[in-house]
Amino acid sequence: MNSSSAGPLPRTTWTVASLLGLAGAAVVAIIVMAFVWPAATSQPQNLPVGISGPVEAVAVVEDKLAEQDPVPFALQSVGSRDEAVSLIETRGIYGAILLGDQPEVLIATAASPVAAAALRGVATQLQSQIDTAAKSALTDQLSTIIGALKSGQRPQLPDGAAGTPEIPTVTVTDVVPLADGDLTGAGVAASVFPLVLGGMLGGILVTLLVQGVVRRLLGLVVFGIAAGALITLVMQTWFGVLTGDWLLNAAVIGLGVSATAALIIGLAAVMGPPGIAVGAVLTMFIANPIASAAQPMQFLPEPWGAVGQFFVPGASATLLRSVMYFPDAATATQWIVLATWLVGGVVLALVGHHREAAELTPSAGRLEAPDAATPEPVLSH
Repeated sequence: MNSSSAGPLPRTTWTVASLLGLAGAAVVAIIVMAFVWPAATSQPQNLPVGISGPVEAVAVVEDKLAEQDPVPFALQSVGSRDEAVSLIETRGIYGAILLGDQPEVLIATAASPVAAAALRGVATQLQSQIDTAAKSALTDQLSTIIGALKSGQRPQLPDGAAGTPEIPTVTVTDVVPLADGDLTGAGVAASVFPLVLGGMLGGILVTLLVQGVVRRLLGLVVFGIAAGALITLVMQTWFGVLTGDWLLNAAVIGLGVSATAALIIGLAAVMGPPGIAVGAVLTMFIANPIASAAQPMQFLPEPWGAVGQFFVPGASATLLRSVMYFPDAATATQWIVLATWLVGGVVLALVGHHREAAELTPSAGRLEAPDAATPEPVLSH
């Protein structure tokens, strides 16, 4: 009988088993809350929209919006249709309401399908109000004519061949439509989470499988370039979800996944294995839910929509949408945010490497001197 054989492992106590089960359930609840919270709390509010037209008509629209809580649109005056189009193309506003003899609602589905749908609803309401006013005016005319006939007077018919005023039609114009391969806009929004997950996996693999800070940074560079090219190949060349300059899209995607991977590598270098968990929680459960990839950032409770734009997922989604559909929009902020996270991760990796090297290198004071009591060997003749 082998006395060195190990015995069975001790059984987990009932209390520990129950506590572990509760802990697992709590973790799942937190994960669900992180992903459901944006959809549950998002609502149309403070959306930048231009407006122009007669003062009385503009005042009526503003009064109608002020009755709603929260106010769906933050209206700003535009001088002309051309100015409204320019602001839309530079992402200054999401659309515009142009009142007057030829009412028109300008939208940009590429900026946000959700915002475009809200503005289409405004167009429907405007058309309904115009139709109601026209019917009311026609009813008044008929009443006047009937009253004149009953009194034996000759009624005065309105000008026009048919005697019926022309009812204006509200036109909806999509200034910046979506790509043919992503007519609903779901493709770009749905790609944010896989890009976040891909950046995390790249950082984890480089951290665990590559030794040496310079080699890890080389792996990070190769990963970013290859991931940007391959993902763009799939999304733009294959599925047609992306549009615009192929190389520019690849650069945005590559920078985004590299920034996430660099964060994981840097935190792991400074904190050890727990750094991987910290980076994953920060990226997936904090930054990703407030990225505003599927709705305007204004729809999230303040200030989380704006805060999300300073993390990698939010900056990547905004930058990718801008370079594809809005070449005149300012994108310096998003480039700087992504570059900052990338450089920050690289700096953390270098700091962790040098700190580890310093701990492994013995200092001069700790070098052991030769033992003076040790006799030297005697050579025999």
